[in-house]
Amino acid sequence: MSEFRVQKRREAAEITLSTGMPVAGHFFLSGSSQVHAGPERVGDLLNLEPGFFPFEAGDGQTALINRAHVIKVVLPENVIEAQLDDGYDVATRRHVSILLSNGETITGHVAVYRPPGRDRLSDYAHIDDRFRYVEQSDRTLLINSLHIVSLREVTG
Repeated sequence: MSEFRVQKRREAAEITLSTGMPVAGHFFLSGSSQVHAGPERVGDLLNLEPGFFPFEAGDGQTALINRAHVIKVVLPENVIEAQLDDGYDVATRRHVSILLSNGETITGHVAVYRPPGRDRLSDYAHIDDRFRYVEQSDRTLLINSLHIVSLREVTG
């Protein structure tokens, strides 16, 4: 093995591209994160910088994917990345409906990491992260905020 090789772990996911094409495959993640203690998460990789990232499709071929053209990422059922964020247990939860640029509507919960009084959905809409977690009952998604057409809070 080369001294320049960085050991990565593979994390399964399905990405939906702006072409409408879903691609099942694997992300390559580092054993440590640049932004928090512990291993790198898919959300870290997507939010760290703009441009391209490697993604291994189900056929074993690795392509460089442009982040700007990823609409959403569906993580496996057992992956709970959102719950690993600092402050997750005390963040305000908002039940939302999200209309995406491809016409798909996503319904789920988002965590708003703001103090009381500044934890509205409009405050969530102004956070800096490009890729944002949306939790559904059976899975976690990462949604590219550049592909969010509208956000609505769902009551009930």
